[in-house]
Amino acid sequence: MFDYVLIPEEKLKILKSNKKICEELEDLCSCKFHFSDVVEIDCDDPLRTLRIKEVLKAFGRGFEIDDCLNLLDESYSLEIIEVPEFSGKSRNRQIELKGRVIGKEGKSKNLIEKYAEVKLAIYGKTISIIGKWDRVRIAREAVEMLLSGRLHGSVYRFLESQTR
Repeated sequence: MFDYVLIPEEKLKILKSNKKICEELEDLCSCKFHFSDVVEIDCDDPLRTLRIKEVLKAFGRGFEIDDCLNLLDESYSLEIIEVPEFSGKSRNRQIELKGRVIGKEGKSKNLIEKYAEVKLAIYGKTISIIGKWDRVRIAREAVEMLLSGRLHGSVYRFLESQTR
C-alpha cells in the first residue's frame, strides 16, 4: 500500500537530516519512506501503513519521536484538537487559548499529562494528545473544558474524579 503524510516543513527537515530516525522507523514497521514536499510511505501491510501514518502525523504535530512510537501499539491513539474551532479566526484569541492549556510555567499541561497519563503537544493551531484511547478521551475533555473557558480548578477536579 502506498500513502503519504503532510507534515510541517521544519519537521520534514528533521526527518530528512536524521537518517537514524528514518532507519529505525523503517526497521520497526517494515516500510520504506520517500521524501519530497510530503512523506511517502511504501508498505505492504495496510494496517501497518495506517499506524506509521499516525506516527509521522504525531511527529509533525510536535511530539518527540519516542512518544510517537507508542502509536505503533494498537491500544494507543492520537487525537488532534483544532484551536480555531474554539477561537474563531482571531490569532490573539488562539494564542490566549493555547496559553490557558499550557498554564503558568506549564502547570495545566503537566497536570493533564499526569492525571490522564497522556502526552500533550501544543503546536501551530492544534493541541495533540497521545495515549491509551480511554485516557485520551479524558484528556480531550479536559482540554476542551479549558478552551471553552472553564476555570482551571474545575478542570483539575474533573481530572481527579476521572482518574480515581
